[in-house]
Amino acid sequence: MKNILFYMILAGMALLQSCSAVEAIFKAGMWWAFFLVGIVLLGIFLLLRRK
Repeated sequence: MKNILFYMILAGMALLQSCSAVEAIFKAGMWWAFFLVGIVLLGIFLLLRRK
């Protein structure tokens, strides 16, 4: 019975760590998307300003 409890706790810890890793990846992706949108908007602004 003690082994089952140990494995359940171990599995729970592994799931929590993988969720935090996925969360970090999505947060980094969100900031990267903001950066790219900003660059595109700046490029469009500069192109419209030239004409």
